[in-house]
Amino acid sequence: MNPMLFFTAFLGVFILLNLYISKRLIAKLDISKKTKSYLRIFLIANLIGIVGYMLGRYYVDIPNWLYFLFSLPIGVLFLLFCTAVIYDISITLLSFASISDSRRKFLKKSFDISSLAVSSTLMLRSLYEARFIKLETVHVKIKNLKEPYTISQISDIHIGGLINKEFIKDMVDKVNALNSDIVVITGDLIDVDILSAKETLYELTKLKSKYGTYYIVGNHEYFHGVEKIILHVKSLGIKVLENENVYIGEDGRGFNLVGVYDLFGYRVKNHMPDLKKALLGKKESPTLLLAHQPKFIEEVYDNVDLILSGHTHGGQLYPFKFLVGLQQPYISGLHQHNQNLQIYVSKGTGFWGPPMRLGASSEITKIYLEPFSAS
Repeated sequence: MNPMLFFTAFLGVFILLNLYISKRLIAKLDISKKTKSYLRIFLIANLIGIVGYMLGRYYVDIPNWLYFLFSLPIGVLFLLFCTAVIYDISITLLSFASISDSRRKFLKKSFDISSLAVSSTLMLRSLYEARFIKLETVHVKIKNLKEPYTISQISDIHIGGLINKEFIKDMVDKVNALNSDIVVITGDLIDVDILSAKETLYELTKLKSKYGTYYIVGNHEYFHGVEKIILHVKSLGIKVLENENVYIGEDGRGFNLVGVYDLFGYRVKNHMPDLKKALLGKKESPTLLLAHQPKFIEEVYDNVDLILSGHTHGGQLYPFKFLVGLQQPYISGLHQHNQNLQIYVSKGTGFWGPPMRLGASSEITKIYLEPFSAS
């Protein structure tokens, strides 16, 4: 995807959100004109910050402290927009309520104060939540698995900007402490040009597990040169699964690990997922599939026991979860899709855009595969 088109589309959306907040929230608040002017100036400054963020991510090398400040406005704008929508609906309903004018005025004032107070509280809470990576443990029963295995899953790291060498080093230490049989990275590893990320990516060579580290691309790799990213990740000693499979464990007692390209490949007509090809030559053992987007489950009909995905960030900021649910069948956690197929969706280890999470903490996942007889 052309970064300029991406930049233009996002900027257009953010301008529309600003206009809605200005007209449907600020304009209706019972505050002085001067205060309303200050709030609108804040919105303009916030929009300028978003432009700075996009420039810093794709075009200009800026200090990390400034990048941090520029990244906040995206989350601030989104939470303000959600506040404006709820406020707008509440005020509209209030206008139809059969109550006295004094009661209506009191409730209106209460909405004004609570809207600004709640949005400010949620902003601070989301900044706090994004500081920590939680360990999620998941137990999955796999039919006809001969012996137990453990997997460490990391996903949606989005290296670049605030996701720097120190972040990755800390993440690697946490993953190594789990002492899993394999480590899997389920896409969106990098979100900048490969030349800017080489030093940070090198930290991944320190990942330790019994059978190695395996990686599939996500949609964001296509924005920054998917072929170059794949080649560099391979040079780090990490196995990239490109519509192919490998066998994990002792012969006859392990499982097939399958990986496909991301669905975004269909859009760009390059590095397209091909599950049929990926399953060729697999052994008669349980099969795990790495597919970045949960939506890929629509292409899985047979021969797969468990899918590991990411992409959704669990919604990242809580209200956004409902929008993600319109596009993806599963948002986070373990789900029994049908009698034979399960899927686990990671909430992601890093974040995209603002260093903010609300109701969807960052995670490193330890998955326990447990034998289960089908008979």
